[in-house]
Amino acid sequence: MEQLFNISKSEMRQLLALALSNGGDDADLFFEYTVSSSLRMEDSIVKDVKYGIVMGVGIRVIKGDQVGYAYTDEIDLKSMKEAARTASYIANVSQSARIAALHDVPRLNLYDSDTLSIDADLKQKLKLLERADKAARGYNSQITKATISIADEMKQIMFLDAQGRYFTDVQPMIMFRVSTVAERGTARQGGYRAGGGRYDLDYYNLNDSAPEAIARDSARVAVTNLEARPAPAGPQVVILGAAESGVLLHEAVGHGLEADACRKGLSNYSDRVGQKVASELCTIVDGGIYPNLRGSINVDDEGNLPSESVLIEKGILKGYMQDKISAKIMQVQPTGNGRRQSYKYPPIPRMTNTYMRGGGYTPDEVITSVKYGVYAKRFGGGQVDTTKGDFTFGVEEAYLIEKGKITTPLKDVTLIGNGPEVMTKVTMVANDPTFSYSSWTCGKDGQRVPVSLGIPTTKVSEITVGGTQV
Repeated sequence: MEQLFNISKSEMRQLLALALSNGGDDADLFFEYTVSSSLRMEDSIVKDVKYGIVMGVGIRVIKGDQVGYAYTDEIDLKSMKEAARTASYIANVSQSARIAALHDVPRLNLYDSDTLSIDADLKQKLKLLERADKAARGYNSQITKATISIADEMKQIMFLDAQGRYFTDVQPMIMFRVSTVAERGTARQGGYRAGGGRYDLDYYNLNDSAPEAIARDSARVAVTNLEARPAPAGPQVVILGAAESGVLLHEAVGHGLEADACRKGLSNYSDRVGQKVASELCTIVDGGIYPNLRGSINVDDEGNLPSESVLIEKGILKGYMQDKISAKIMQVQPTGNGRRQSYKYPPIPRMTNTYMRGGGYTPDEVITSVKYGVYAKRFGGGQVDTTKGDFTFGVEEAYLIEKGKITTPLKDVTLIGNGPEVMTKVTMVANDPTFSYSSWTCGKDGQRVPVSLGIPTTKVSEITVGGTQV
């Protein structure tokens, strides 16, 4: 891959030496070449076709827990040397790390990069959009609008650090999205569905992920919500639906388990390893090792293999998601969670695929145990204070539970609470842990990275529901 970036390994070592010229504990180079495309249809008409290329290199110098970082969009030796000098200013000491002999680091093989969707004929993608458009509009005469898009990218990366750790990787990504609007009289409701991951176009030949299935599900939500009644307000028993509800776990709990916040005392989970922090029914895991999921990676952006990290086991806090810097300070091993949005950013501890393991109940047993409550099937947007875990989530698809049965669809449902506190109120967990294949992207410190999330059908004894009906 050195040919792609027009640089030799000896020149990369020169850049590392220059980055460490003012001293430092470590330094690394991160090269990226990303090709992306997107196609959007609205009102059965193609509205946007985009194609782009992004290329550059980021150079990091580490001194303790401090980072000097610089990047350049120009892949020429002069520009890269200037970036290396800029990054070197983080340190001003005589001692610096030695540059070790280059060696390849191991990688997993979680996604097939031989047939990339980015190279597909535009007509193939257009047919997928047309199939989804037809299915959405044909679902019900009340569907008045359908917006459909497909976006894909191919990211090629190359890494070398002062320890001689070298790797390359090719990371595909594809996502198909359908937004629909249903109208009846003055009532107007929307639906959204998406599916994809680190796949090629063949993924959309599968029944559950076919454009028609995604479109019909989006239309179903929009039409169903036309019948929705105002949500009951106040503390309620809440059933979190499998898969999509994992966003609450991700936002309100997962961010608090990233090591940089924990070592700085900025998390509810700081200095609590070995303590009970959740119901004994809760085992929470982060793992970038599951084939083709959005958050899966063959190697993290610091050259460490992803792992299956048990964060909370039967309610007991076991550890945190670690990058290189945090792991060294906390005297543990990196967990393969050092991630970055692009070459313009340094890596930081980030989630990959975060989920809760299943329990001993069937989904029906969990639902029939509720005399009156709310079934939150699919979440929309929300706000989270990642330091405290306080959250406010809108629920896109929700239903009333009455006498153990899912009944009336609800509208304007908001869940309000504290993530760590909610986890102590988990009273039943079903045996259906499921990953969501939707378009999840996680934001932190100005960076966004693709992730996946999941959860089994889960009963929480009490969450405050914000609604319009007492």
